[in-house]
Amino acid sequence: MAIKFDQYQTRKTETGETEELACFHCGDSCPDQSIAIGERHFCCNGCKTVFEILNVNELCEYYAIEKAPGVTPKQDLITDRFAYLDDETVRTQIVEFSDGKTEKVTLHTPAMHCASCIWLLERLHDMDPRIFTSQVNFPRKEVSISFNRDEMKLSEAAALISTLGYEPLISLDTIGHREQSSAEKKLYLKIGLAGFAFGNVMILSFPEYLSRVGQVDPLFKLVFGYLSLALSLPVLIFAAMDYYTSAWAGIKSRTVNIDVPITLGIGMLFFRSAWEILTQTGVGYLDSFTGLVFFLLLGRIFQQKTYDLLSFERDYRSYFPLSVTRKVNNVEAVVPVAKLMPGDRIVVRNQELIPADAVLLRSGALIDYSFVSGESDPVSKEAGDFIYAGGRQMGTTIELEVIKEPSQSYLTQLWNNDVFNKPRFSRLNKMVNQVSHYFTFGVVAIAIAASLYWLQVDTPTAIKVFTSVLIVACPCALALSSPFALGTTLRIFGRKGFYVKNTEAVEALSKIDTIVVDKTGTLTETRQDIIEFSGAILSVAEQQMVKSLVQHSTHPLSQKIFQALDVDAKQAVDNFVEISGKGVQGRVGSKVLKIGSGTWLGQGTDEYDTDDLKIRVYLSIDDKIKGHFLIASVYRSGLRPMLAKLLQKFKVYLLSGDTEREKATLVNLFGSETGLYFRQTPEDKLNFISQIQAEGAHVLMVGDGLNDAGALRASEVGVAVTDDVSAFSPASDAILTGANLHLLEPFIKMSKATMSVIIASFTISIIYNIVGVSFAVSGLLSPLISAILMPASSISIVVFTTVTTSLRARMMGLN
Repeated sequence: MAIKFDQYQTRKTETGETEELACFHCGDSCPDQSIAIGERHFCCNGCKTVFEILNVNELCEYYAIEKAPGVTPKQDLITDRFAYLDDETVRTQIVEFSDGKTEKVTLHTPAMHCASCIWLLERLHDMDPRIFTSQVNFPRKEVSISFNRDEMKLSEAAALISTLGYEPLISLDTIGHREQSSAEKKLYLKIGLAGFAFGNVMILSFPEYLSRVGQVDPLFKLVFGYLSLALSLPVLIFAAMDYYTSAWAGIKSRTVNIDVPITLGIGMLFFRSAWEILTQTGVGYLDSFTGLVFFLLLGRIFQQKTYDLLSFERDYRSYFPLSVTRKVNNVEAVVPVAKLMPGDRIVVRNQELIPADAVLLRSGALIDYSFVSGESDPVSKEAGDFIYAGGRQMGTTIELEVIKEPSQSYLTQLWNNDVFNKPRFSRLNKMVNQVSHYFTFGVVAIAIAASLYWLQVDTPTAIKVFTSVLIVACPCALALSSPFALGTTLRIFGRKGFYVKNTEAVEALSKIDTIVVDKTGTLTETRQDIIEFSGAILSVAEQQMVKSLVQHSTHPLSQKIFQALDVDAKQAVDNFVEISGKGVQGRVGSKVLKIGSGTWLGQGTDEYDTDDLKIRVYLSIDDKIKGHFLIASVYRSGLRPMLAKLLQKFKVYLLSGDTEREKATLVNLFGSETGLYFRQTPEDKLNFISQIQAEGAHVLMVGDGLNDAGALRASEVGVAVTDDVSAFSPASDAILTGANLHLLEPFIKMSKATMSVIIASFTISIIYNIVGVSFAVSGLLSPLISAILMPASSISIVVFTTVTTSLRARMMGLN
């Protein structure tokens, strides 16, 4: 009894009876008709989700490639190759973070090589709901995956990306090291094989070359033709395998990547040549075929080496400027995170980040893991508990022992957590995504149309045109212009103490037209102040209590008082609380101390004489005012010329939590009292920024990173100015060392120059594709030359953007 399929997936017999309902996506049997979209039925919600993704991205036409070619996400993804990852000993070496619910891992995927790969790998959460996020680091060929530990195993995550054609390379002996992978070694082997075949096929093609100047025995042509075919088979089967695998994986996932037209071109050359040789109707184009594969592979390795050389990837040493307090023999010293080693004892204060995996030594801790997982509820930890890097202490100072060196890129990934990313609209990304999405379809259409035209004139020319068009056109140059130009700018900024979160922040910085600055800790120095105490004389015991309290705070004023008191700070503090914009409080022994603003401590007002330019921080013990600290502000060097340049180009506002006591000095610096606002609470700053944004302003907020967290988060670009770089808000888009605040204007100027470089590189890339395709369509470009030009275009664009961006930075004094 014959069986046929109808367009609605139901299997029908010749009598018209329905036997089975097949999944529209994967072809498996559907248990019922409950999961459906219109007349399309699915076996599970996973298949339905994949279809919806493809439908939104207008990729559903690829269901016409074959009947139900998809892979169902509900299948058992655990294979023998990845089952070992679930072993607890192995898992702890690979997993970067785990809080019992969310697990995070970064996997090296050597097969990743184009914009389509990035598009696919960053949509894993749409393919499998157990995955929360996936983020690609293209230069390092890595994908970071956060998934639900209760529902998904590590082996399943690894197997999922493997089924998409991106098998992860995992070696427990080389975790954290950049050694040559087996995939790279295999690539060199393929290049050697293709090069050997290319050279020998060229020699065997001499009878054909010589036939143009004299008669050659037909037997030579026949024998050499078969030998050339034998030499070309390993090139087809082994050397070019990566292109087939990538193209097929893309098609199965409903994504047409750049390897699809390359595969079509390779197939056309080989099978046409094989047909001519076997039927003795011609000599084929095997010299072009082997040369094409050789130069494609050579271009790929050269392209990757160029990316590695010019890569903007920065590890934590150059990107994430954390310092940490290390304790040796009861002596504390601030050291860079890069110097931390297993066994070191570190001290972490309130709001400070834990830079490495460590064990809590003493006292209870309250760890905020929102920086890592997005969960805002702090987790209580006791002595002996393991604490992951990226947690932030909320409360009194704690001590820990480092058990693992800081990961090279893990801390930078934390800063780029989706929880803290701002909803930005990138015209660059939108344009690149649209072009990359439709580029391959356009190239294939042009190749088919041109070859059909040439078939009426000359068949060999039609084959050459078809192959050349498919090979020479490449969207990679267009896709790489933006990341490498912006990445180079990030690297230049980092050298000057300006650490920007990501490339999107650089693009946003180029669009700002309004600047809002804080005063304390931003415009003023934190270590050069003159401090004195006015009021009742503090005993040594009281000074020790004050110092013990303020040591837990990272606020600039708290740190100034801590540095000014020449006593020990060894007393325990209980019930420590830091209230943004007000002060700190806690119990030291039997005494309750409060240190902060006069209004918070019930002094009614913070008004001072106009000639008093000192900040007053009040102290109360057991609700009795003891007096106040007088802190004379010292403004940063280079502030006046910097403000003068900014005021010429932008609207500049000052939002200060202090009183008007320094108004005269600030008017002198800003040139006018317009735009100067005092007594601004954190809520006031947030509301002000929201108000001017509603009026159309694109705002850059420059603050101290703690009290200004809300304003930093609300602005288009938030810059946290700091001197110790030991604590900052994850809401900030950049960290600027206080000593380089005077370079703020060149930094903004450089971001705008970078956008000009990107536009220029876009133009060059578009011109290259138009010219290259024009020559290919006209039959003036051979597949061999096309194979050389394709990687050369990407390399030239990368070099152009990197070198030009560096030259512009040098002209501005930033390089």
